[in-house]
Amino acid sequence: MRGELRAVHALVHRDLLRLAHQRVHTALMLIQPVLYLFVLGGGLAALIPEAALGVGYRTYLFPGMLMMTVQGPAIMVGIRLITDRQSGYLRELLMAPVRRSTLLLGVCAGGTAVAAVQGAVLLTLAGAVGLPYDPLLLALLLAGMVLASFTITALSLALAVSLARAEMFHMLLGLVMMPLLFLSGGFFPLENLPGWARTLAAGNPLAYGVDLLRRSIAVREPHHAAVTGVEWFGSRPPLALEAGVLVTIGVLALLWAAHRFARPE
Repeated sequence: MRGELRAVHALVHRDLLRLAHQRVHTALMLIQPVLYLFVLGGGLAALIPEAALGVGYRTYLFPGMLMMTVQGPAIMVGIRLITDRQSGYLRELLMAPVRRSTLLLGVCAGGTAVAAVQGAVLLTLAGAVGLPYDPLLLALLLAGMVLASFTITALSLALAVSLARAEMFHMLLGLVMMPLLFLSGGFFPLENLPGWARTLAAGNPLAYGVDLLRRSIAVREPHHAAVTGVEWFGSRPPLALEAGVLVTIGVLALLWAAHRFARPE
C-alpha cells in the first residue's frame, strides 16, 4: 500500500511541478474565462436588468467561468494520456512496480489538483464581481471546484483510454463541449430554456458543477438563491444530492477508465 501511495504522490507532484514551470501556458488558459467575465459580462450587464437574475450579470456569470477555468486543465489530462501513449512515455510509466489502476488514479489526482489550483487563481477575482472575500464562501467554492475537477478529469480519462488518436479526442470535444457549456446554466438561467433542453441539462455534469458553485454562494449570499438551476421533476434536488451526483459520475467514469486501462497494450 505504501508503494501505491508513493506512486500516486509522485504523479501528483509531477503535474504540480509542470504547472509551476509552465506559467505562460497557465496564464493563457486563464485569459478566456477572464475575457468572458469582464468583456462579455460587462457588455451584457448593461442589457440584462439585475431584477431578472436577482444579481448583476457578472456575479451571475462567475460560477460558470470558474467551471470553464477548471474544465480546460481537466480535459488536457485526457489529451496528455493519448500523447504519452503515442510517444512511448506511457509504456515506460507502466514499467513501475504498481498496479495500472494506481497509475490512473495518480493521473486523475494530478489533473484534479492542477485544475483546482487554476480555479483558485480565478477565485481571487471574486471581489471584482461583487462577492465578498468571506473565508467560508471561498472554502465552499474551492471544494466545489475540486469536486467538479475530479468529475471532469475522470470523464476525460474514460474517453482517452477508449481512443487511439488525439485528433479523434479533439473532434469529439469540439462536438460536445459547447453544447455542454450552454446547457450548464453558466451563461443564462436554465429555466429560460425549452423543456427538452432542461431535460438534457439534468444529465449534464457541467450543469451540476455550475449549480453546486452557485448554490454554495447562496449559502453565504442568500439573494443568489433566486437563480434556479438543475431541476428534477419540477423541483431542485438538495445541494448534498447534487454533490453526490458529481461524485458518482466521477467514480463510475474512473472505474470504467481503470477497467479499460488494465487491458494489455
